[in-house]
Amino acid sequence: MINHLLGRVAVGLVALLSVAGCNSKKKDTGGGPGGDGKGKGPAPIKDYAVLAIRPDTVTLFQDYPATIQGQQNIEIRPKIDGFIEAIYADEGAIVKKGQRLFHINAPQYEQEVRTARAGIKTAQANVAAARMGVAKVQPLVERNIISKYQLEGAQYTLQANLAALAQAQASLVNAETNLGYTNITSPVDGVIGTIPNRIGSLVNSTSADPLTTISSTGKVYAYFSLSEKALLDFIRRRPGSTLQEKLAKVSDVRLILADGSIYSLPGRVETAIGQINTETGTSSFRATFPNPQGLLRSGSSGLVRTQRPMENALIIPQSATYELQGKRFAYVLGRDTAAHAVAITTVPTPDGSSFVVQQGLKAGQKVIVEGVGGLKEGTKIRPLLVKSVKQEVAAQ
Repeated sequence: MINHLLGRVAVGLVALLSVAGCNSKKKDTGGGPGGDGKGKGPAPIKDYAVLAIRPDTVTLFQDYPATIQGQQNIEIRPKIDGFIEAIYADEGAIVKKGQRLFHINAPQYEQEVRTARAGIKTAQANVAAARMGVAKVQPLVERNIISKYQLEGAQYTLQANLAALAQAQASLVNAETNLGYTNITSPVDGVIGTIPNRIGSLVNSTSADPLTTISSTGKVYAYFSLSEKALLDFIRRRPGSTLQEKLAKVSDVRLILADGSIYSLPGRVETAIGQINTETGTSSFRATFPNPQGLLRSGSSGLVRTQRPMENALIIPQSATYELQGKRFAYVLGRDTAAHAVAITTVPTPDGSSFVVQQGLKAGQKVIVEGVGGLKEGTKIRPLLVKSVKQEVAAQ
């Protein structure tokens, strides 16, 4: 009986040992349902494209919203009172200097001219009579027939009549000038603005609205603004002791039109207001553009594009960077063939695909240019050196 019981216990122990051995085998080999047959070894080292940074030359640009104004915006106002009798140019027309624009009906000035001319004739007759009086008295005085005071009196009369003649001539000039104001001409070459008054309207020199506005468009001004920070950066990095000297060394700027096209002729930044506007926190600049074909019109808008050539610039693709908590980082390949994150300061290039690194990297360092989103600090990689950004893009 006891021997039978001991046999059954022995069989049970053998069964337990067999189950334990099977479980241990499954854990070691990864077998069983869902197992892949592989053990938990170290993570495999992956291949990553790496770019060696070398100095290069690049031209950066910055666009600023601009308002375009004619070089001259001249208000045309009447200098006399009268009715508009004729309008010789339409709104938006291109006119030349001296071209007639308006005629004002003011007959009183024609009458003043006629009166002044008649006054001249009267003054001329008085002068002639006074000369005869002097000529008559002078020989009698020389013979001591009459007193010399009579000759002096005749001469004073002649001088008074000569003064009256000069006054009459001045009155004629003044009357003709006023009459000339009835014909209003363009003072410059330009484009006509709106014409609020029509034929028959009564106008005068105190009217609130001008007859029209002439915008001279041989050259146009593009006004744009820089922030206080941008102004400080401009002053610090430009050579010259004064703001005007710095402006003289600024390269040509371009104008981006409202349809996105680039104006064919370059311009120059000629004037800057160094004072900061306390309301906007900006400083105003003015660029001048030639406008021989009249394409640019006063009141239109656009973008002034400034260019900044940079030599020995360190350029990396934007795909080689990532942002974290408002800062930009890149992974640099260390001597231990591991990825190490470094903080960088960048400026985007005009093509929008790369960055110019201002701080954080040095020439000769190797930057990981792909797959940085899946990297962690200290991750071991197998570097695949690429020679350029274009090669890296093609490899992807």
